[in-house]
Amino acid sequence: MTRSPIRIVLADDERMVRTALRAILSAEEDLEVVGEAATGAEAVSVVRESRPDVVLMDVRMPGTDGIRATERILATLAEPPRVLVVTTFENDSYIYDALRAGAAGFLLKRADADTLVQAVRLVARSDTLLFPAAVRALAAEHARANPAPPAWVARLTEREAEVLRLMATGLTNAEIAGRMGVGPATVKTHVASVLAKTGTRDRTQAVVRAYEAGFTVPGS
Repeated sequence: MTRSPIRIVLADDERMVRTALRAILSAEEDLEVVGEAATGAEAVSVVRESRPDVVLMDVRMPGTDGIRATERILATLAEPPRVLVVTTFENDSYIYDALRAGAAGFLLKRADADTLVQAVRLVARSDTLLFPAAVRALAAEHARANPAPPAWVARLTEREAEVLRLMATGLTNAEIAGRMGVGPATVKTHVASVLAKTGTRDRTQAVVRAYEAGFTVPGS
């Protein structure tokens, strides 16, 4: 059975960047660019109309930036797309703020075509996260500034704690299930419980919160 193409919206205030991204992505049979936006506000509107699977979101745009746009998209749509933040600098605090808002990961604008295509496929077809070491380090800075662990840490069961730590390494539910020797449905139940106890909307926010709390640390 042939899968439907992955539907993509490009949000960047530079036309040349959008044109280059469209050329790369449209060359792939399983990828389809269904909309473009030059501002964050426009991105929200285009996403609501076209209902893509993935949004490539520049964080620095005039007016409503990519962070606020990501928040609105994820908070207002029943089945929101996966958001990949696209930026110039790897250690940009804007990336971290976007991940806290629920973005699934980030991509550098200088990434080659193969990396771009694989990143889109990865986040669209699975529940993995694209968290670079630089972003983990930013979260660790928050942990050092707030050394007392939050109350939710003590409420996690041993299994839930294990699932959260494996989530933080970027593993999918299926990969976590294989690592723990349980079924994917069991992992899905644990993930839902982790989200409830950490007070987060999705696994991205849960992982960021785990780093901020010092529950998991870079390199662990």
